[in-house]
Parts: sequence; C-alpha cells; structure tokens
Amino acid sequence: MMKNIVAVRDLVVVRGGQEVLPGISLDVTAGVTGLLGPSGCGKTTLMRSLVGAQQVRSGSVEVLGEPAGSAGLRTRIGYVTQAPSVYNDLTVAENLAFFARVLGVDRSSADEAIEVVGLSDQRQQVVGKLSGGQLSRASLAVALLGTPDLLVLDEPTVGLDPVLRRDLWGLFHRLADAGAAVLVSSHVMDEAERCHRLLLMREGRIIADGSPDEIRGRTGAADIEQAFLSLVEHTGEVA
Repeated sequence: MMKNIVAVRDLVVVRGGQEVLPGISLDVTAGVTGLLGPSGCGKTTLMRSLVGAQQVRSGSVEVLGEPAGSAGLRTRIGYVTQAPSVYNDLTVAENLAFFARVLGVDRSSADEAIEVVGLSDQRQQVVGKLSGGQLSRASLAVALLGTPDLLVLDEPTVGLDPVLRRDLWGLFHRLADAGAAVLVSSHVMDEAERCHRLLLMREGRIIADGSPDEIRGRTGAADIEQAFLSLVEHTGEVA
C-alpha cells in the first residue's frame, strides 16, 4: 500500500458563517491526483487547508507526518495559487533568487527550477512582460524551489491554450515520476484523464475517489463529466 502524503480527517471549515467543508476525510499519495469539481465547491478552501493557510473549525490535516502549517513543511510543500505569486517588476531570475533566499534554499535550486519549467530563455525578462503561459510557469518555478515532496496546484491551467496545457501536464507527470505527490485542482472535466487518481468534489464533499477507469466503470459513463453527473444524481445533490 502506498504511503499517505496527506491525511485529512473530519475537516470542518466555516467561512462567512457558511460551512464550506462539512467534515471531509481523504488521503493523497504519490502520483498525480486531480481534485475536480465545479467552481465554488470548496477546492481552494481544501487546498489552503493542506498548506496551512486556512483557519479550520475542527478535524485534522497532516502532511508528511506533520500538522499542516508546521515550520518543518515550509520547503517540503510547493503551492501555486490561482493568482500569480511572483513580482511583476522583477525578472524571472530575480524572482527565483528572492524566493530562494526567503525559503533558505541554495541558489542552484532557483536555476534548476527555471530550467525545469522551460524558462531558461526568459530568465532575464521582466515578469510583467511575460505571456500568460510563461507567467504560470514562473509561479510554478517558485513552487518547485527546494524540490518539494508535495505540490499543491490550484487551477494552474485555467485560461491557457491547449499546447501550454499539454506541456504543463507533461511537467506534472515528470515531477510525479521523480517521486513527488502532485495535487491539481480543476473544474475542467476533460483534464481528469491526465490524472492517476481523481477526487470528485461537490458542495464541500468528496463524492468519488479512484482512477478515471474505476470511476467510469462504477458509473457506466463514457467520460468523467457524465460520470460526475451520474454521481450527483445518485446522491441526490442536484441543485
């Protein structure tokens, strides 16, 4: 059995007086895990909980054997938010050097991260002048500093053209092949086929957990979108 990288138990999160996560439990192991569901279903809140950036009401979240948010996890988790996490007035190289100093990792890690995301030719370009796809890669490079064991990527391919989406998914799989656990959120159901494992989310709950083949087989659906709709109808959660 694969060792859990993330263990969430009975997690409750309340925001604005509303229970966003009503006591969910899940595990994340090595490989590429897709967290799929419609906008507003709680994906970002769950991801913020994993990296220790979200106040929780009750329950527990452990990452790599430590409570989420522990100081010892700072260089072991890479987190890419939906909004760019780099400074527009600095070059790619300057951004990576700055964050490397903040994290206390070697400067060579910055050079490696730039190369891994394919921005070597843009390393001296000001971030504010990068294309949307290049900006996503720059944010991902920051998350890769220190070679993290867990990558938490919140909608990293939104708004990108098909070629860039393909290239980024290829990168996610290379990172997973190197031993990392990669958790990728998306509301685009066709991205499900790119994942080793899927967590389908609806209204703060996990309604399915398994490989794409397992979920399709369980529901008899031709694709993951139809499987999701079938699961929603079966659980009586149609709005």
